[in-house]
Amino acid sequence: MRVFPPPGNSILGREKGHFAKRRRPTRHARVKLTALALLAASPLVWADVTVTEKPGTIAIVVDGQPFTEYHFGDAAHVYYYPVLGPGGVKMTRDYPMAKTEGEETDHPHHRSLWFSHGEVNGVDFWGEAASYKGTPKHPVGKIEHDGVVKATSGKDFGTLETRQKWNAPDGTTPLRSTQLLRVYSGPASERLVDFKVTLTAGEKDVLFGDTKEGTAGIRIAESMRLKQPKAPGKGTILNSEGDANEKAWGKRAKWVAMTGPIGEKTYTITMMDHPSNLRHPTRWHARDYGLFAANPFCEGEMDKTAAKGSGAYTLKAGQSLTLEYRILFSEGDATAAKASERFAAWK
Repeated sequence: MRVFPPPGNSILGREKGHFAKRRRPTRHARVKLTALALLAASPLVWADVTVTEKPGTIAIVVDGQPFTEYHFGDAAHVYYYPVLGPGGVKMTRDYPMAKTEGEETDHPHHRSLWFSHGEVNGVDFWGEAASYKGTPKHPVGKIEHDGVVKATSGKDFGTLETRQKWNAPDGTTPLRSTQLLRVYSGPASERLVDFKVTLTAGEKDVLFGDTKEGTAGIRIAESMRLKQPKAPGKGTILNSEGDANEKAWGKRAKWVAMTGPIGEKTYTITMMDHPSNLRHPTRWHARDYGLFAANPFCEGEMDKTAAKGSGAYTLKAGQSLTLEYRILFSEGDATAAKASERFAAWK
């Protein structure tokens, strides 16, 4: 197990988060390193948010309580699971990572919190082989972990930045990405996260197809759903434009909030689209069964008045596109005033 240091002592990693090679430290530097090692042995002495590497995962802890883990190597794409809100409640679905009584087993590619897209140069990076009962419409690719760029613990926030390779079935890697997750310390009634993804094309142009299957996604806890399999749910959906419940699907909005019960209390997940993002305010793949995802690459499949394929986007060879989202996991009901205030403070 490796606990990453606080800001100012970040460790850069190459393959699988291994430490970069360094020159042999001086005696004075060795004394400092020894002190840091002692602090690392009890990280809460100096940090409210700690980032710790374990086999196959990197864990993030807030104020001594587990928040989430970055998973790689066990699925068709990397993902963050579980996501624990105020009081340690699970705010995302367990399936397919774990089987929990009462949970639906649809969409096995909906892995808690993740980033992917359903059509990249004709390859499906959203679904998995197990997602389809028959032959997939497009070849299915994999988003593979390619190392840790930066991982720091800190008093105000912790940061995890990782690299990914988007590998096509033909052995090529048309796209690479970095995912930066910044987790803030704060009041016990909430967890606040910034999620930034930078996409970089390889030697050839990359075409993101116009499809509803994307892109920055969350699959909420089953009890928070707007609709349950055999009965109405107790959850609600609200966006920044006043669209509620089913009417929020496919609409453009600055933010979307999903509210519902977990146990005896009510919780809300609010996801915000940064004004600098492509096609802000983005369209939302917000479903009544518990999915909501910000999707800047869809027009024709979400808007009947839009031309077919008009949401497609070409990323030129060697160029990059950055998309940034803020996600608030909080206790209590969602209100337009509260969400709008948090969005205004962020932007």
